[in-house]
Amino acid sequence: MGDETEGRIDVAHVNVDFPLYHGSARSLKKMVLSTVSGRMGADAKNRVVVQAVRDVSFSLRRGDRLGLIGGNGAGKTTLLRTLAGIYEPVSGHLRVQGSIGALLDTNLGMNIELTGRENIMLRGLYNNLPPEAVARLEVDVAEFAELGTFLDLPVRIYSSGMLVRLGFALATAVRPQVLLMDEWFLAGDANFLAKARVRLESLVRGADILVLSTHMPDVILEWCTRVLWMDQGVIRADGPPDEVLEAYLGHKVVRRDPALAATGG
Repeated sequence: MGDETEGRIDVAHVNVDFPLYHGSARSLKKMVLSTVSGRMGADAKNRVVVQAVRDVSFSLRRGDRLGLIGGNGAGKTTLLRTLAGIYEPVSGHLRVQGSIGALLDTNLGMNIELTGRENIMLRGLYNNLPPEAVARLEVDVAEFAELGTFLDLPVRIYSSGMLVRLGFALATAVRPQVLLMDEWFLAGDANFLAKARVRLESLVRGADILVLSTHMPDVILEWCTRVLWMDQGVIRADGPPDEVLEAYLGHKVVRRDPALAATGG
């Protein structure tokens, strides 16, 4: 990452493996290496590994909006987390230039033992915000999350819905150049979703680059300019949203009216 003014992503032949540390027993190794998925292998230390992302390459520049589609276990979330710096490739080249905003997990970056308000201050300090900016951040997150007195209670007692609201408000409070999103951001009740969508759309418009993983074709068609179809860790198709979605779904896709999509109609 650097201090350049525009976001940029370059991924070249990236591979991400997860070792099975208890997989050295001969019987287990024989079983996993013979699996029909073809995603098991062995690393240089002769450990059994799951090949989560395999030989993935693409480049994104300012204005690009990339959608990731594929079944569960296709490698979408692993790729997002690799772009965010959470996972490190075992081989290949990866460069992400610009500030990163990662909406990957409801409690990513939160300390559940702290109160909601303390977590807001923690996020401000992490982003090197001056005191007056931290104060504005606190007001913004508090108003958006609508947690009331719960804001001063430990996050560990929050319901899943409250965690989503706080996590979403925190993750979207600071505008990044590179925005990485998994579909947890669409969790929550109907009233929250309508409110969240407006905030998200503003965040998406302000980012140089968007990388979005979702199972929702309407969101892909509305927000994305390009789609990668991932299957068992590899890119199966790369192209315009309509074309890739139709190949993936097996039928033609119809763009819905944005106003209807926003309300679920």
